[in-house]
Amino acid sequence: MLFFHPMDFLILIAFGISLWAQFRVKSTFNTWTQVPISSGMTGYQAARQMLDNNGLYDVQIEPVQGRLTDHYDPIHRVVRLSEPVYYESSVSAVSVACHEVGHAIQHANSYPMLVLRHKMFPVVNLVSGIAPLLLLAGFFLQISGLIGIGIVFFSAAVLFQLVTLPVEFNASSRARDLMISEGFIRSDEEGGVAKVLNAAALTYVAAALISLLELLKFIMIFANSRE
Repeated sequence: MLFFHPMDFLILIAFGISLWAQFRVKSTFNTWTQVPISSGMTGYQAARQMLDNNGLYDVQIEPVQGRLTDHYDPIHRVVRLSEPVYYESSVSAVSVACHEVGHAIQHANSYPMLVLRHKMFPVVNLVSGIAPLLLLAGFFLQISGLIGIGIVFFSAAVLFQLVTLPVEFNASSRARDLMISEGFIRSDEEGGVAKVLNAAALTYVAAALISLLELLKFIMIFANSRE
């Protein structure tokens, strides 16, 4: 049956890790929001200077509502920073802002994993919504063909999450290196920057782990049903 499979125990553990990762990123962000950055730069100022220093004068920066809603829009070439990041001058604000600029630099340099991610997105956006329906229909109606197609579609979504990992880690690495080389932070602030960026990256790792375990579960159930 689809439910109460032994793999569910591992998935529950991974889900717990995901919840912990989300809590950690929020608590870490809040902690280092209270620590002013020595350069006195706001998230916007750090992002603008880093973009300009890398020749990305045409990439705009916009504030958006919410917390931890920061992202880079590759279609419109806009770095969107949550209001606390955009306006505040703290270790958290500058770290997150520079991470998003890291994505803009990746885009400008055609970073291979980001290019692959962008090419995968339209397909994954379509099949990820269909995959659960196919799997449910296949398992309940016992139609192996539907299950197989559902697994293929779900595999594409899992692959997309796995490709996202190096994209995020690379953006953080670029951000840390540039923050140091361009004098945005002092050496004693590097630890705080690393904690903020590592906590954010952990959420992507946890999400990928959950999806990967779910995929293995579906494959095992499918294999057993064919036997």
